[in-house]
Amino acid sequence: MTRFQAFGPEHLSLIALCVVVSVAIVLVGRRTGDSVVVRRTLAVVIPVFTVPLQVAQLLPGDFGLGTSLPLQVCDLTWMLAIYALWTRRRWATTLLYFWGLTLVPQAILTPSLEQLFPDPRYFMFWGMHFLSVWAAVWLAASGRREDGPDWRGYRTSVVITLAWVAAVMVLNAVLGTNYGYFNRKPSVGTALDYLGPWPVYVVAEVAVVALAWALITLPWTGRASRTSHHAALHPAGDQSSLDA
Repeated sequence: MTRFQAFGPEHLSLIALCVVVSVAIVLVGRRTGDSVVVRRTLAVVIPVFTVPLQVAQLLPGDFGLGTSLPLQVCDLTWMLAIYALWTRRRWATTLLYFWGLTLVPQAILTPSLEQLFPDPRYFMFWGMHFLSVWAAVWLAASGRREDGPDWRGYRTSVVITLAWVAAVMVLNAVLGTNYGYFNRKPSVGTALDYLGPWPVYVVAEVAVVALAWALITLPWTGRASRTSHHAALHPAGDQSSLDA
């Protein structure tokens, strides 16, 4: 079977689409601020698009033990996005910020995809990844600065992610699968190729991700610190914006 060609014209066009829409979302989100209507509309659109295609993968004619179960982090991200968009709970928006803006884009840049247009899995792959990224971008762009990721959210996100890694590795051992690519690297070239052999690359991946998340937390914590410092110097000012 012919695989999807990474960094061919079609792939580059899809990447461009994701980037252009993301930039538009940032511009709109910064202008309008948080909108419950927009958030919850997107929260409904995601399952309307993904659930039927996910169910189709579980049907006997299309089921594959190593590919159809929704155990990849990208599968969990679109589910998380629904909850984060609907509730704007801080732990969920923080975790979506990390997963949706660092892990999901890796799958977009280096897709492990065997299906071509117009196969339903083709639409499932690109749709769920794009929607997850756009949800994370909207929540980050439209929210208040002080509602962004902090170090408590960082630690919570790391713990949740490590729990997912451990659970998936156990399931891989039981089922003989390779979800998360924790047993072996994907057949296509990815960033994992630069992190050494198994199991070194798994440990290295965790370390790199934790460092990357720390780096993208710094801008938010710096702003929060300046806001708190300003509030301390001006106690008579409006404190409502500091409520988390």
